Amino acid sequence: MKYEPIQLTPVGVVRNESRDASWGGKLGKLTWQERAARMRAQGSSVSEIVLDGVPGEILDNVEDYSHITVIYWAHLVPPERRSVTRVHPIGNPDFPLVGVYATGSPVRPNSILVTTVRLLEREGNVLRVTGLDALDGSPVLDIKPYAPPRGELLQARVPAWMKQVNDEFDTAAGTK
Repeated sequence: MKYEPIQLTPVGVVRNESRDASWGGKLGKLTWQERAARMRAQGSSVSEIVLDGVPGEILDNVEDYSHITVIYWAHLVPPERRSVTRVHPIGNPDFPLVGVYATGSPVRPNSILVTTVRLLEREGNVLRVTGLDALDGSPVLDIKPYAPPRGELLQARVPAWMKQVNDEFDTAAGTK
């Protein structure tokens, strides 16, 4: 089946110091641990989400939440990388070669990414957050309030390699 194209208009843009796409669309020559270290550093830094051209009241009461979910476009993934169908998660050849839909890789047919972040503050149409793995200039497609999952979602199953990746980030972040 052929689907019709969907047109989205960004609601804002990410502003931060993260400009190096070597861990994402362009893997470069970094080891997976070096890529993970860069992602951790980026995730602990402060980013601003600047919403332009939208009414200010669209953010009313968002500051009542400790976390928000940011949906954004991985704008630096080159078009030729969007046809990749299988990857070694986080570029680690010791992890199995899996379909991109089994990973959070930005290298995918539609480079739409989702991250839940800590909301530090709102100032007008600017949200300051930590934990955002988007690069500077990433178009923001949507923002949603985060509420913890309920019921069976808490008993999610993940492959061993994903647990290893998560453990790496948790250990480095001091949450484990």
